[in-house]
Amino acid sequence: MNQSALDALLGRLEMAIPAGWDLGLDRITRLLARVGDPHLRLPPVIHVAGTNGKGSTTAFLRAILEADGKSCHVFTSPHLVRFNERVRIGRPGGGRLVSDDEIVAAIEAAERANGSDPITFFELSTVAAFMLFAEHPADYTLVEVGLGGRLDSTNVVPTPLVSVITSISIDHEKFLGDTIEKIAGEKAGIIKRGGRVVSSPQVPAVEAVLRRKADRERAPFFNGGEDWTATAENGRLVYQDEMGLLDLVPPRLLGRHQYINAGTAIATLRAAGIAPDAETISRGLVGAEWPARMQRLSSGPLTEQGPAGAEVWLDGGHNPGAGVVVAEVIGDLEERVSRPFFIIAGMLETKDPIGFFQPFAGLARHVFTVPIHGGHKARSPEDLAATARAAGLSAEPVDSVEAALQLIARNWRLEPSPRILICGSLYLAGEVLKANDCIPA
Repeated sequence: MNQSALDALLGRLEMAIPAGWDLGLDRITRLLARVGDPHLRLPPVIHVAGTNGKGSTTAFLRAILEADGKSCHVFTSPHLVRFNERVRIGRPGGGRLVSDDEIVAAIEAAERANGSDPITFFELSTVAAFMLFAEHPADYTLVEVGLGGRLDSTNVVPTPLVSVITSISIDHEKFLGDTIEKIAGEKAGIIKRGGRVVSSPQVPAVEAVLRRKADRERAPFFNGGEDWTATAENGRLVYQDEMGLLDLVPPRLLGRHQYINAGTAIATLRAAGIAPDAETISRGLVGAEWPARMQRLSSGPLTEQGPAGAEVWLDGGHNPGAGVVVAEVIGDLEERVSRPFFIIAGMLETKDPIGFFQPFAGLARHVFTVPIHGGHKARSPEDLAATARAAGLSAEPVDSVEAALQLIARNWRLEPSPRILICGSLYLAGEVLKANDCIPA
């Protein structure tokens, strides 16, 4: 079966199922029962929620476990280029993305079992993934929350081995609440009695919410910055907890925040009773891959439209918390090698663009705002440029990423060649990867 068959199925479901989120567990619980409750037959589950960092933390978990000879099923969302990226089947020696035949068969089986009952596309996808995972042996199952936690479709596993909460900040206020405490409460919904909890360092208000939930569930709570630490020291990652100190190589993924994400993954494994040695962990840290998270784009059809010698980066971050950590990475790059810095950004209507752009004030020479295609509810380039200007940046709308790159090459003749960040949306990141022939594997 070729990719067009999968595309046809996804297109049909997109037409048949209303877009958007409808949080709740009744529909998916009913459907799981109809297909034999595969969520009760999964290998031990590590469940990962959070506003920022959950994808990178999951990538570190998989890389370290595979370096230790373990096999991992992995469910993440959204995908960047191909739907298959969401479902990775664990096997000895390294996992593989689900094949078109497998995912089409699983989704169609879930759809038949559901009949005409209400369902969301994410619920169908989750059930299909769990069906596939239950059919294949593996050592562990890594599950990333789609939205929130308490009412997310993935929150049907009775007792995860570890519930992981990465950095929490304001995002998805329409669904999760308009205060950081309310959002933390929704994320804390994945904490279950009988499991353990590992949290990245949080602001005090968030930590208090998570700790109260863990206490209610009598779940041991391992708090970043208190029960474990992960810091950059002399070009190394130094991790420490009650079991001792680990002197590790720096993570492959770029940015100071990735030291925290890597530390969160290490703390999770140790909380689960999995304690690879420093050499094994280091192999995982340098082997971890997570596209569109401060990813350096190599030459390709898209990047070749920009200035010769330009340094082009791609990041799917889209909320104020992501803006802070990405701006921090750009600042670090500037300290090492100074280059004129430009931003190309597209963003959905549901995001906070001013909060995202503000950390880049004083760093970016100019912002080009672009549309996002594919039917997503994106801000117009004109509106997004206005918000960037309100955040203190020079900005203008353009028709495409390609047009922005060409304008930088034609109108900004600078030495040294510029540093360019394409950012603001995972959907935009997927368009960019596809246009540059960088397909995640």
